[in-house]
Amino acid sequence: LPQERGGNNSFTHEALTLKYKLDNQFELVFVVGFQKILTLTYVDKLIDDVHKEFRDKYRNEFQQKGTLGLLNGTFDFKDDFMRLLRDAEESSKVRAPTVMKTFEQSLKSQKTVKCMIETRGEKPKEKVKNKKNKGCKKEGELMGERDVGGEEIFPSWSELISGLFPSGAEAVAAPGKASAGEKQQPSPPGDREELTKDEILQKNREEFFRRHIKAGEKSSKSPKPEAQKEKGKKPRVWDLGNSNAKVLDYSNSATNGSTETCPMEEFDPDIALGDRNREPGRLYDLEYESEDEAEEEKVVQNPSKPSVKKGGLGGMFGMLKGLVGSKNLTREDMDPVLEKMKDHLIAKNVAAEIAVQLCESVAKKLEGKVMGTFTTVTSTVKQALQEALVQILQPQRRVDVLRDVMDAQRHRRPYVVTFCGVNGVGKSTNLAKISFWLIENGFSVLIAACDTFRAGAVEQLRTHTRRLNALHPPESHGGRTMVQLYEKGYGKDAAGIAMEAISYARNQGFDVVLVDTAGRMQDNAPLMTALAKLIAVNAPDLVLFVGEALVGNEAVDQLVKFNKALADHSMAQTPRLIDGIVLTKFDTIDDKVGAAISMTYITSKPIVFVGTGQTYCDLRSLNAKAVVAALMKA
Repeated sequence: LPQERGGNNSFTHEALTLKYKLDNQFELVFVVGFQKILTLTYVDKLIDDVHKEFRDKYRNEFQQKGTLGLLNGTFDFKDDFMRLLRDAEESSKVRAPTVMKTFEQSLKSQKTVKCMIETRGEKPKEKVKNKKNKGCKKEGELMGERDVGGEEIFPSWSELISGLFPSGAEAVAAPGKASAGEKQQPSPPGDREELTKDEILQKNREEFFRRHIKAGEKSSKSPKPEAQKEKGKKPRVWDLGNSNAKVLDYSNSATNGSTETCPMEEFDPDIALGDRNREPGRLYDLEYESEDEAEEEKVVQNPSKPSVKKGGLGGMFGMLKGLVGSKNLTREDMDPVLEKMKDHLIAKNVAAEIAVQLCESVAKKLEGKVMGTFTTVTSTVKQALQEALVQILQPQRRVDVLRDVMDAQRHRRPYVVTFCGVNGVGKSTNLAKISFWLIENGFSVLIAACDTFRAGAVEQLRTHTRRLNALHPPESHGGRTMVQLYEKGYGKDAAGIAMEAISYARNQGFDVVLVDTAGRMQDNAPLMTALAKLIAVNAPDLVLFVGEALVGNEAVDQLVKFNKALADHSMAQTPRLIDGIVLTKFDTIDDKVGAAISMTYITSKPIVFVGTGQTYCDLRSLNAKAVVAALMKA
């Protein structure tokens, strides 16, 4: 219940299953427990009956003593419970199977033979055709073929036959028939009587060919072919390009495969640090600058206040009826508001499945609750949803990295952090930011380059190491190198490199080991097996999942499958799963912060760090109230 998962009314723990029901009016929870292996179909009926019976029996006592008075009260309910249990068990007993209907009882036997006989010549009823076919000819008459402009290219069969082979009245009437989409003027009656059959035939042929050949000439016109483009492809010349390949070669084979300190690099510290007025080593909270809340509340409240001038006393009483808490909240009252809230959450990047579960949980929490004085349904539901969202973002187990590092120092061992996630989410970049934060707090860092697959992964970490050493040279720390890179090149076993790096850090006295892993999709079974092996073999102190703030429904799929893969491929009895989340690219989403809700809800794990930019100082801790304020913004 504190995790705001009230939408799902069951909870499984080892061999037991608990089902519960909330009574929000008297703040009661009814729980029934049973063995998970049993399939009991009467549990829902039992808990509903117990809830109704208990509530009706002790209603007066609840209203007189209040909720806190229940702690001192005694309730003799055992006999009633046993009676309800027996009734529920009796109602769930297997009933006799239903007997199949005989032929006389079926609908088919009621049909007469006459209705099944089809008379020859009668046409079956046809369904109403599309409105587009309104201009078609009568049934059985084939249409003439048309071009794009709607003019006939080929005539209908009736016109062709009547025009070429006239006979009697049919030959006279044929020219008078209008083709689909075309109307003809009727000929004077005197002209037709004076012409002979041969003259009528010749006239019909001339009129037929003149009309349809003219239309064919129009449709046969085609645009002139464009001039042929020049064959071949010219290489593009960039303004700031450099044709010398040696200038673009930044690799240094001398440091590859070793743990030596990378050389210093001279660059502008303002570019790498950003804010120079910050307090060194401090992890600032995430901030969100919202608009004036008073104006926002006025906009929300004004539509709910009816005009007093229109109805006199009736308008006044109508306003009081809408505001004063005179009834309990029902599901029908909340459904329109919850539907809008659900759409609002989905628009803010909350996964659709989680948005539905959140609204269901809020509905279960508020159903039957007495509304407060001068409150509306909208404000009550919105307040409950805000509290639920803040509760979700509050971690069950707070991760204090600095405290854990100092605890590992007392035991003379390095504190190991492993980063994992899908491709391109910013694992290496945020690893460098966390390294900078740890260095500013006085801890030495060893970076283990375990991404042996992606081209340039080792060189990227080497560049970060050079820059971090330039910002914090050994001279500023008593000759001690604060950050080093441990790498063995490409194509090696990542789990083995991580093990060697941890052993090296223990021997050299490093405080923290940050393990960078290759990005992998959650559906790639071989790569997920390799990640589970790395975590199982090296047993890191902290496993951080790095995810983008840009994703919506994908965040749920990634976290569920990463956790499942770590559990399935681990050989330990209690497998090691994700401990925390690093939410990156938070500066690119404005107020669409729903990914934070999706990730914490699906794993119940805290968001340890938030990446907000490209400099080493763009690292924040999560502020739950700021995220919820951005999420609830209209």
